Amino acid sequence: MPDDGLRRTVRVVAALNLAYFGVEFTVALAIGSVALFADSIDFLEDASVNFLILVALGWTAARRARVGMLLAGIILVPGLATLWTAWDKFMAPVPPEPVPLSLAGGGALAVNLACALMLARFRRQGGSLGKAAFLSARNDVLANAAIIAAGLITGYTLSAWPDLIVGLGIAAINAGAAREVWEAARKEHRAAAA
Repeated sequence: MPDDGLRRTVRVVAALNLAYFGVEFTVALAIGSVALFADSIDFLEDASVNFLILVALGWTAARRARVGMLLAGIILVPGLATLWTAWDKFMAPVPPEPVPLSLAGGGALAVNLACALMLARFRRQGGSLGKAAFLSARNDVLANAAIIAAGLITGYTLSAWPDLIVGLGIAAINAGAAREVWEAARKEHRAAAA
């Protein structure tokens, strides 16, 4: 079955995302980081996306396209959670501790880079589902590099703004990925209906 490799990979990626969600969420709460909070919620969203992909891989093309559309909505959830957290941080701009911020971002970068590399060969397989899994991991690598930079800049400036800006940037990256997945799923849906 052509989806067997994707199925195995998605299972591993989902487990890694769920495990690192717990780590990063704990650190985010402990140091008050918007960027880590956004990224931890993104890890939870990625685990959910990959579990849904795992279930949907055996379905018909039309049903998979509908799941792709649902995944586009799920990808937006971390952005909404980030906006709420960013508003709180904007009202009380206390900088997070820079060393734990950078270290947690480095751990997240390692996990997401491993996931992106595993998923890269499947990004054109499985339609919008494979694309959703790959884009989530790829975008997270970029976000994690930004989190590390925010930690370094925060250590130098002692400002809350780098963390806040990166958190909002993560929300914007997720919105772009959601749009790409939605468009791929709509295209699949039209093809399945024809």
